[in-house]
Amino acid sequence: MQKLTNKEEEIMHILWKLEKAFVKDVLAEITVDKPHYNTLSTIIRNLEEKGYVNYNAYGKTHQYFPIISKEDYKTKFMSTAIDNYFNSSYKNVVSFFAKEEKISVEELKEIIALIENKN
Repeated sequence: MQKLTNKEEEIMHILWKLEKAFVKDVLAEITVDKPHYNTLSTIIRNLEEKGYVNYNAYGKTHQYFPIISKEDYKTKFMSTAIDNYFNSSYKNVVSFFAKEEKISVEELKEIIALIENKN
């Protein structure tokens, strides 16, 4: 799975949401920094080349759809981030969020309960 640019990832989130879309449909979903139609078309074709989307052709028009699920992408993205930024340690991930005060003691207790109940 090739790495996506920020804009490609933004477009993938739109395609995951819409499930199937023409370029004009994707363009309508973009609210900030709306690219030109041709630029967006190029980004979507790049996603196709990277193996993230495919299309159904209707004459010269293409309707695009994701072939990589959001869940599969999330798993790969998180694994890579944990490997690259936290030395492959989930303990380091949780510690980071605790130090940044992004996770509460109650949430940590819920995580522990989930782990304990899984066995």
